[in-house]
Amino acid sequence: MATHDIGPIRPVFTGDIRPTPLRTGPDMASQKAPAASGLSLSDALDPGAPPVDADRVAEIRKAIEDGTYPLVPQKIADAMIAAGFMLRTEK
Repeated sequence: MATHDIGPIRPVFTGDIRPTPLRTGPDMASQKAPAASGLSLSDALDPGAPPVDADRVAEIRKAIEDGTYPLVPQKIADAMIAAGFMLRTEK
């Protein structure tokens, strides 16, 4: 088998590749990641804040802590199997 000369290796990206600090907390959705040098981000691509009902989350957390949240193993198993099928199907 013949060998092929692919030429010199050149860097593909020459911009700033320093890691950005991890953003956490409730105001994370309002922060935007810094754009790479020479690139700009479109506001049309911003998904906005996630649709989370904070009161409902607090209610569920309290029920779990109190041991009153209804855990039905059959429903959990069904949801896990359904999720596995959805991950395997082509879109």
